[in-house]
Amino acid sequence: MFIQDSVALQHENKRMTHVYQHIEFSYRDGVGHIVLNRPDTLNSFTQIMHEDIRAALSFLESRDDLRGLIITGTGRGFCAGQDLSERKPLPPGQKRDLAEGLDKNYRPLVLRLRALPAPVVCVVNGVAAGAGASVALACDIVIAARSAKFIQAFAKIGLVPDAGATYVWPRLVGTQRAMAAALLGEPVTAEQAEQWGLIWRCVPDEELQATIQAMHEKLANGATRALAATKNAIYAAGENSLVEQLEVERDLQRAMGNTEDYQEGMRAFAEKRVPRFTGH
Repeated sequence: MFIQDSVALQHENKRMTHVYQHIEFSYRDGVGHIVLNRPDTLNSFTQIMHEDIRAALSFLESRDDLRGLIITGTGRGFCAGQDLSERKPLPPGQKRDLAEGLDKNYRPLVLRLRALPAPVVCVVNGVAAGAGASVALACDIVIAARSAKFIQAFAKIGLVPDAGATYVWPRLVGTQRAMAAALLGEPVTAEQAEQWGLIWRCVPDEELQATIQAMHEKLANGATRALAATKNAIYAAGENSLVEQLEVERDLQRAMGNTEDYQEGMRAFAEKRVPRFTGH
């Protein structure tokens, strides 16, 4: 127990000592909040922002009391993608290896969001373009303000959609819609995104903060292990046969049957009351 407490204290100290420059990060009730905070550039990604997010995710991954993560942005945009001004001009004749940034920053970010053992909710407060849209759609649940737009802008600068975009978009909206969004670069409104199934819900702009608070409360009071297991099962289904998926469900259900939250859920059902889940 002493060792576990020491490790937790080390991670808490790391969170407190890391100076967040391009995000705001907070943690309460077991729920982390990451707010992209470069409003003057529509919260475009920088190397510092990636380092900030890595520090926040490391803290969350260390927590035994983790219940969820909410990601949003400040200002009129969620994220405009990579900040191209960070890419300094190269000497004549040299070419930039764009794969380096993907391997260093975006690939691990997307995979860590998917692997986080709790639900990840993205609340898109404005335009989400390029890698910004990709990262938003890598989250488990996406809610967007009505004024928000999703833009695959890569073709406009001679690039291919990345950060998981070519994986996620066709699976969510089908080949034709994914292809047109990528090839034409036309914005997809939040209302369209909801109709297509790209996101879960579109809400009025004035309700966005209330929506974030409501999601915080749902995550903070949820059956966290069951939610994480459900997340894993749904993502596994895309690669599994029916037989394989039935086995995944069986194994996860066996594990969930041994949790405290399941016992509490059954007691609450019998007593006709709201369950008081602890996430264990």
